[in-house]
Amino acid sequence: MEKLINHASKLVLSLLIMLATMTSPYANDSLKVMLYGDSLMAGYGLTQSDNLATVLRYKFASSDIAVSIINASVSGNTTSNGLSRVEWSMGDRPDIVVLCLGANDMLRGIDPNNTKDNLESIITTIKQSGAQVILAGMRSPDSMGSTYQHKFDQIYPHLADKHGLVFMPFLLEGVALNKDHLLDDNKHPNAAGVIIIADNLYPYILQNIKNK
Repeated sequence: MEKLINHASKLVLSLLIMLATMTSPYANDSLKVMLYGDSLMAGYGLTQSDNLATVLRYKFASSDIAVSIINASVSGNTTSNGLSRVEWSMGDRPDIVVLCLGANDMLRGIDPNNTKDNLESIITTIKQSGAQVILAGMRSPDSMGSTYQHKFDQIYPHLADKHGLVFMPFLLEGVALNKDHLLDDNKHPNAAGVIIIADNLYPYILQNIKNK
């Protein structure tokens, strides 16, 4: 009898482990979505539970789509930094990459042509790895001057159109310039701002999943 009980217990445990593996968002058959950006997506100034990757995990947990979120964003990164590490980052074999770099280029006054070239090289490398790209745009403030602003703002829609990408026009839509949704530096999203970004980004990820 004792052997029978032990066998039954092991069987139940095995079934539970198998079920957990099947339903986990990190299961082997789940889609891998990588966030590839700078501090705006890395979670600067926030706890782990409040960053964009975590909030997106919560949103997908309530859906019937198995998705794992990889946060490959690095605070302070320019497009040049992003280009230097993209091949290594693709070693995680993501299915979808949400690309949003360029804010730090703009803050440093880097020539928009350089930013555009770097982003295009990143996009090309990601696509060559077999992953799809969601391009999230950034916008330059008026303080950078109208000429710079125009050249910078046109980078993202141009690249999205050229490469046929799912395009989110502005990552910080509903967050930028709203102090209720920003940290005290008035640049980075706070926890409330991240929720807005996640809500805005979620449909674009779903659209990309449907395109696969």
